[in-house]
Amino acid sequence: MTPVLLGLGSNVEREKHLSGGLDALATILVDMRCSPVFESLAVGYKGANFYNLAVAGLTTLPLMALDRRLKFIEADNGRYAADRKGLPLDIDVLAYGDLVGNFDGLVLPRAEILRNAFVLWPLALLVPDQRHPGEDKAYADLWGEARIEQALWPAPFEWQGQALTPDWLLEAHTAP
Repeated sequence: MTPVLLGLGSNVEREKHLSGGLDALATILVDMRCSPVFESLAVGYKGANFYNLAVAGLTTLPLMALDRRLKFIEADNGRYAADRKGLPLDIDVLAYGDLVGNFDGLVLPRAEILRNAFVLWPLALLVPDQRHPGEDKAYADLWGEARIEQALWPAPFEWQGQALTPDWLLEAHTAP
C-alpha cells in the first residue's frame, strides 16, 4: 500500500461534483481522510469561485494506474464534456509515497502544493506532521512559512452526512 495525497477542486455544481469524486475515491482508497473544504477565487482560470480540499489515503494502484483512474472519475463528473462550463471536477495526485521526479509527464510532488494556498492549507490541516517529499518539511511548517497572497476561506461542506469543515474553522475565518 502506498500513501497518496490528492487535491480536488470544482467550480460547477461544486457540492455535487466533489461528493461524486469523493464517493468514487472511497472505492479505490483505503483509510481515506478528507481535509476541510475551502472556497477561493479562480486562479489561472476565468469563472466562478472554487471549492477545494485534499484527500489522504492508501492505494494498491501503481502511480500511472491511479492517475488514469482519476481521469475516469473526472470524466464521469463532466470534466471532458464538449459543452461544459467551468471545471466540474479536477483531481490531482499531489504526492505518491516519497516519489520525487517526472513520471511519464506527471511531476511529483506537485508544484501547486507550494504555490497555492488552496492546496497547502488543506494539507497542513489534514496531514500537519507529514513531510513534503521534495522540501523535507512538515506541511504545517510549510503553511506557517508560506507567503501566498490568495483569497481563501473555509466553506461549510458535508459528505455522507459528515461535516468536513469543522465549526471552529468556519467561525475563525470568514469570507472576504
